This record gives sequence, C-alpha cells and structure tokens, in this order.
Amino acid sequence: MSLLENQTILITGGAAGQGRAHALASAREGADVVVLDVYDEDAPQFIETVRGVEELGRKALAVRADVTSQTALDDAVARGIETFGKIDAAIINAGIHRAGLFWEMEEKDWDAVMAVNLTGAWKTAKAVAPHMIGRQSGSIVLVSSVDAFDPEVDSTAYGVSKTALLGLLKYTANELAPHNVRVNAVAPGFIDTAMVNSQEFYDLLAGEPGKGTRQHLIDYGHQFTAMKGVSMMQPVEVANTVVYLNSPLARYVTGVTIPVDAGHLLVSRINQNPAY
Repeated sequence: MSLLENQTILITGGAAGQGRAHALASAREGADVVVLDVYDEDAPQFIETVRGVEELGRKALAVRADVTSQTALDDAVARGIETFGKIDAAIINAGIHRAGLFWEMEEKDWDAVMAVNLTGAWKTAKAVAPHMIGRQSGSIVLVSSVDAFDPEVDSTAYGVSKTALLGLLKYTANELAPHNVRVNAVAPGFIDTAMVNSQEFYDLLAGEPGKGTRQHLIDYGHQFTAMKGVSMMQPVEVANTVVYLNSPLARYVTGVTIPVDAGHLLVSRINQNPAY
C-alpha cells in the first residue's frame, strides 16, 4: 500500500519547480492532487504537471488561483472537493523572493513577498481548515526555509516571511489539534529551483555583474551543506519529507519543523565581509 493511498492533496504554487515535485511525489504515493498556481489553466506549466501526475496513475485538477485572494482560494478548495469529494492535506508551497538590503528595499517589494509567502499561507490554511475540521481529519504542511533559522544578507523580506511562517505554524497547529488536524513545516536548504537559477543570483555570488555562472551556484552550494559531496539538492528531497508528514506514519506529529538541508544548520556561515 502506498503512503498516501486515495488521499487528495491541494498544493499551492504547484505547477512548476518545488510545487511540481510535491505533486509528483504525492501522486507516486497514491494521491490525487489539486494544483493551484497563477498560470492560465492551459499553460505549459500546468499541462506538464498534470501529465506527470496522470502518468503515475493518479488524477490532477489544475486551478488558476492567486494565494493573495481569499475568494480565489475558497473557490479552488470548493472545486477540489467537488471533483474529488474531499481534501485530506494541503501543501502551502507558493512563495516569491525579492533581493535587497532592508534599508534599500522598496515597500512594494516587501509587501509583495509578505502577501504571497505569509498572508497567502494564512489564507490558504483558512480556506482548507473548515473542511478539515468538519471531517475531523487533515494535514497542512507549510514550506518555510533554513533562512528562518539562519539569516542571509540581501534576503530580509524573504527570510522574515519564512520566519513568520513558523509562528503561523505554532498557532494553527495549536488551534487545529483538538480537531485532529495536524500542521507541520519543512525548512528546505539549498534547492535547485528557478528561484536560485538566475543571472542576477549568479552575479551576486560572483561579485561582479555579468560574470556569474551556474558553476558559482554549484560551488556556493557545497559551502552551504555539511554532508560530503552535496551542493544543491533536488526538489524531490523536500517533497519526500512532505509525503511523510502527510502520511499515516506521521499521524501523531504536529507543530514541528523538519529541516531538509544536508546539514546546513550544523554549519556556521562564513563571514565573507568581516568588519574590524
């Protein structure tokens, strides 16, 4: 028997990258999925994810929904229930990043990150909670980051949003526990997704505009982990941990955060710019 046999799992930001990995890992373990993202429902990102799920023998419902809209999220949950009869778990994965020192960041960028990463997570949990409470069963997994424990430079808005998610975790887990609904989180380390694969980020690591390459990213990844030979991890490694949290194996696990970071939190950051 598969770990998620006959479950229905809703995933925000699920059409590509880390979200697609959650969809495919969930389907691999026997779940149907409701995939939410900001793309049009006939976009290539959705089509590829749905195809991947179906190739694993499960069903996928693609829903265009912006996590900043409570109405869109409520409608998406209703469509998922109408299609599959229930929602057993929600993976709150949608997230964006804006680089910049906190005193240089524009308010619109700060607000955008908080709206998606934090408020969007609250709105998603709010959308699925009544259904799960009614069933007296459910699992919610928040996707945080090691940045919630270990701050980086030029990443304040993102890091603060991911830190705040751990506060949301504690309060939602506490309030939902009497209803047999579990809330947990994962804190990914350095994952090979589109968020880090950009010329802007390559150049930041290289320290010179236009000179950065993917090799700078790979080298940086080796400095970010404790385990031998590990640079960036693939999204499936995070997805596998989320599968566990949504499965019966974790039926008494709630209110916890599991780092998936190849030992990053064991390693002190190197001060690249010491102040004397």
